[in-house]
Amino acid sequence: MKTIFKNYINTFKGLSNEVWWLAFITLVNRAGTMVIPFLSLYLTKNLHFTLIEVGWIMSAFGGGSVVGSWLGGKLTDKIGYYKVMVFSLITSGFLFIALQFLTTFVGITIGVFVLLMIADMFRPAMFVALSAYSKQENKVRSVTLIRLAINLGFSAGPAIGGLIIVTLNYGGLFWVDGITCFLAGILLLNVLHPKKVKVADEIVVENPRSAYKDVNYIIFLLAMLLFGVAFLQYFSTVPLFYKEVFSLSEFQIGLLMGMNGFLIFVLEMPLVKSLEKSMYSKTGLVVFGAILTTISFIFLNISGWAGVLVIGMLFMTIGEMIAFPFSNAFALERAKKGNQGEYMALYSISFSIAHIIAHNSGMHLIAKYGYQVTWHTTTVVMLVCIGILYYLKWRMIRQKDKQ
Repeated sequence: MKTIFKNYINTFKGLSNEVWWLAFITLVNRAGTMVIPFLSLYLTKNLHFTLIEVGWIMSAFGGGSVVGSWLGGKLTDKIGYYKVMVFSLITSGFLFIALQFLTTFVGITIGVFVLLMIADMFRPAMFVALSAYSKQENKVRSVTLIRLAINLGFSAGPAIGGLIIVTLNYGGLFWVDGITCFLAGILLLNVLHPKKVKVADEIVVENPRSAYKDVNYIIFLLAMLLFGVAFLQYFSTVPLFYKEVFSLSEFQIGLLMGMNGFLIFVLEMPLVKSLEKSMYSKTGLVVFGAILTTISFIFLNISGWAGVLVIGMLFMTIGEMIAFPFSNAFALERAKKGNQGEYMALYSISFSIAHIIAHNSGMHLIAKYGYQVTWHTTTVVMLVCIGILYYLKWRMIRQKDKQ
């Protein structure tokens, strides 16, 4: 046991202090965004919106994310990642608190759009900061550490969120979300100020290439868009499936989703370190992760036994642990050839567009055809994603485009 623990600790060695601080700030921030997994439940249960209305609100969620990611990338290339991150965290803290006071369909839709526009300016800036703070040989593990922080926050967040709903109601979630975002911004101001940190891997690109002209990167983004459309069902339609079909409580839903974050916290770093040294390419590993995620949706349609929910979550979690760190690393590596903010903004935007498509289409499919057809459709989407990733891998081998 002692040897296992020692080996686990060793997987974190070599990462810079700045990366650790960035991970901790992300942990504080993501632990506070506990309202997001419960947003669809809040809109239907407390505000009594229809599934169609919820679908449009979640599309506004994605639309704000698209605009915010694009704007964050532009501003990162112009004024730097630090200023963008500080503005995003502190301002979104106030907006989270304000959102609870909006109760009309139009008000909520606009509020969610503005909130996500400001909040998601953080993502491309954070990726560029991560690239700058970590040495070349540590980038995949640095990405993994950030993901661990995000998932630890998500594992604690939904479980705590479920308790807050039971004791304080949904309004308490918005206050906690806002305060934690604000605290994360204050912490960032104090520990990662440019005068206090050193850059480990400064990337200066003369005549940077536009990300829009990188064909392989665009193909990769298309695959990740489809991956996102399927994956995001776990944060909108799947919680409704848990409640309506299996009659799980909010607390039970929080625990099931929290299991995902806990397993990632415990297993992802050792798994990534071992795969990093394997013979497989980054695109090949993303394909494997996509296959496991596809299997998770197949399990949702197998039977009425509640155990399939746990099995499906396990397959999705392992797939996520493999696919996302190496897709992040692929994007960071391509970004070294061009405008970093632009590259990472497009990576974030692919998931933002997925938000627009995923939640709305998922809600519409459920409303018209039910959950079984929805999960079959999601499986088909993942199979197309896998096909595109195989094509990208074949294309890069032909071009001898080294990763």
